[in-house]
Amino acid sequence: MRGRVSARVLTQDWALTTDDIGMVPASSFASGTPRSFQAVGTQPWPRNGPRQQPQQLRALLVEDQPADIELVLCTLREHGFDVQSFAVQDPEGFLDAIRKANYDVVLADYNLPQWNGMEAVSLLRREGLDIPVILVTGALGETKAVDCLKDGAADYVLKDNLTRLPESVTHALREKKLREDNKRAQEDLSRSNRELEQFAYVASHDLQEPLRMIASYTQLLAERYRGKLDDDADRYIHYVVDGAVRMQALIDDLLAFSRVGHHGISLQNADCNEAVETACKNLEAAIRETGTEVLYDRLPVVVADGRLLVQLFQNLIGNSIKFHGKESPRVRISAEKHTREWVFAIADNGIGIASEHLQSIFGIFKRLHTHAEYPGSGIGLSICKKIVEQHGGKIWVESAPGEGATFKFVLPTLLAKRK
Repeated sequence: MRGRVSARVLTQDWALTTDDIGMVPASSFASGTPRSFQAVGTQPWPRNGPRQQPQQLRALLVEDQPADIELVLCTLREHGFDVQSFAVQDPEGFLDAIRKANYDVVLADYNLPQWNGMEAVSLLRREGLDIPVILVTGALGETKAVDCLKDGAADYVLKDNLTRLPESVTHALREKKLREDNKRAQEDLSRSNRELEQFAYVASHDLQEPLRMIASYTQLLAERYRGKLDDDADRYIHYVVDGAVRMQALIDDLLAFSRVGHHGISLQNADCNEAVETACKNLEAAIRETGTEVLYDRLPVVVADGRLLVQLFQNLIGNSIKFHGKESPRVRISAEKHTREWVFAIADNGIGIASEHLQSIFGIFKRLHTHAEYPGSGIGLSICKKIVEQHGGKIWVESAPGEGATFKFVLPTLLAKRK
């Protein structure tokens, strides 16, 4: 057959030639090499064994040899893939193809006359596409193969060992599905969290006025009729007033929790020394009343939202003041530099925390004591956790009953030089 490349691949029960898949004439590659050509065909089935439903596969081949393309397609079809394919030979054709159609996998020759097949990985990243790239090449040294995998190739298969290609494609598709499922789950979780935060914000905000009315009128009843009714009536009115006040505080705290990061966070270089000073000024009355001593060495500058950083230190210092022991509260703040982060520690001499509660205390409305023992809604540490996590860090506590507590959290290092 003049002017055509004809390759014949034989298996036990069937045969396929280039006439079956409609390759372009080889003369087209001799002069005026096209940027792309199409290869389509039907799945030939071996006669032995039951007929199974083929797996659909949309493959983009980066290859300039029609015979090699045919061998790749035959191998995939022989192993149960119903392949719809398109082939390109240069970056322009590749970009045009991925912008016009969706593909499950890219099968790229490493060495092409006009470009390196690994550049397909960079082009896919630039386009924001997650399509696994498998190198199907004639020769690739071990060092180069490892480098390609590090640079983002899903796998590599040598052309003289194409029997491994179907397994490689199956594995790459499975990994891609796992990434897509994980991304979808993360997006669903983020959307759910945003909706819950929006609900908490709206609910707590809208409950403010009716609750304020209840609290005002129950307090008015208590003032006007105290002593004029029997003891039971005075006690009942007291319960109503106390419940309304506590609910007001609870809704205020819930509103504060929902507002953390509600309008986003503004990351900039924030001086932790200034944040601690501001926090202590906000807690001045409690510090003076309890005789609290707050000690800290020179603290670093970190990448954070300055307003939220103040709230973080204020909540942690306030927590140490509230849960102090018989001695006057003593709080020491320090920071230790790690490779890419700062680890802060806020240590106190308070009553401590039992080991079974070291994780749960960061839950919203989690309380370890009664209102009579320690007032509050149990939301302060939840706010701390939310602030730290919004900065990409983590928070935990180390403690034992009667031995004080040390709260630790991680924040990123300096973003840019301060002016």
